[in-house]
Amino acid sequence: MTATTGQSKLGMVLRVTSGNFLEMFDFFLSGVYASYIAKAFFPLENEYASLLLTFVAFGAGFLMRPLGAIILGAYVDRIGRRQGLIVTLSIMAAGTVLIAFVPSYATIGILAPILVLIGRLLQGFSAGVELGGVSVYLSEMATPGKKGFYASWQSASQQVAIIVSASLGFALNAWLAPAQLDDWGWRIPFFIGCLIVPFVFFIRRSLQETDEFLARKHHPTPREIYRSILANWSIVLAGMMMVIMTTVSFYLITVYTPTFGKSVLKLSAADGLIVTICVGLSNFIWLPIMGALSDRIGRRPILITFSTLAFLTAYPALSWLAEGPTFSKMLMVELWLSFIYASYNGAMIVALTEVMPVSVRTSGFSLAYSLATTFGGFTAAVCTWLIATTGDNASPGYWMSAAAVCGLAGTYFVYRPQQRRALSGANSLESAIGT
Repeated sequence: MTATTGQSKLGMVLRVTSGNFLEMFDFFLSGVYASYIAKAFFPLENEYASLLLTFVAFGAGFLMRPLGAIILGAYVDRIGRRQGLIVTLSIMAAGTVLIAFVPSYATIGILAPILVLIGRLLQGFSAGVELGGVSVYLSEMATPGKKGFYASWQSASQQVAIIVSASLGFALNAWLAPAQLDDWGWRIPFFIGCLIVPFVFFIRRSLQETDEFLARKHHPTPREIYRSILANWSIVLAGMMMVIMTTVSFYLITVYTPTFGKSVLKLSAADGLIVTICVGLSNFIWLPIMGALSDRIGRRPILITFSTLAFLTAYPALSWLAEGPTFSKMLMVELWLSFIYASYNGAMIVALTEVMPVSVRTSGFSLAYSLATTFGGFTAAVCTWLIATTGDNASPGYWMSAAAVCGLAGTYFVYRPQQRRALSGANSLESAIGT
């Protein structure tokens, strides 16, 4: 493949993020339609227990993400960004097809939830490197001085996936009877995801490799990559702590929102889905704005400011909502949390690509992100458990506040003066060797 100079920046962004949209669309469906999946594959008399099993299965996909980050991340750093993104799409598609076509528990018994779990594990393995691969690709092809703006479109494409999946849910609730939704209607978005796969394969095959990757004469072997990750374990750990803030807040305000509104606050299913759509739109707007702002004022001030706001306001905001749930209050609270999440994440994504050593940028980023999503991916399950255990419908705010503390700690470690000097020196040396 030729270098990226022959392809427009806009075209490249659309190509790489369109694939990310599909992968995340497929990945999020299991959370957005959790209440229906619970009835189809985990039918229990206790609604909370059924939902909890569903969210545990949803979260199980995240347990595979560190493995995917290590194996597929090393592959991407060795072979290239373009080819790696095609491989991840293939694996994600296989998991989605499996979930879409598995018969219900009533038809094949215990085999149904087992096959659904396998589908989630395949999706998790793929997603382990998808976000890292896309983020690194966007960062490496970005115009100098605008890395924050370009990298933010990785997360922005996820918001489109949330908007589309929630919009489909709203439409299905309007068009189908509840019995039809429970029986087969919830599968329609999964079928749509399957139908989009060939189109996205075509788009990703036209991607060109980044100039920065092509310029490197030495591409490390998997053994060299793993050795470098071990040598830089403190950076990976600090990066993981930064990402915990992102993943917990994201899954709290998107994937968990429809279930929170319907099952906990006792609002209508349509209310929860409309709020989710609005949150996705809010995230989509704020992410590139704050990514661009981080290019001007730096990553650190934004990361510290918004992780602090999350710590101070998450529980009070949810407590105000839980005292007298209404659609308008839920919308205001979720949009506030959306502003915090998107502002933090707009700076965090590019920051994570910058703090990782150049030679293991994809695998290091992906491992840190995947380890953190183990916490974020179980957010819905943790929130369900917290509410059932404490009887406090605002208790998910404690989970987000704890994540904010992790984000603050990771940010302070990464941006210590001595850490910045060490990272700058290491990346300069690796760049000189690689080029």
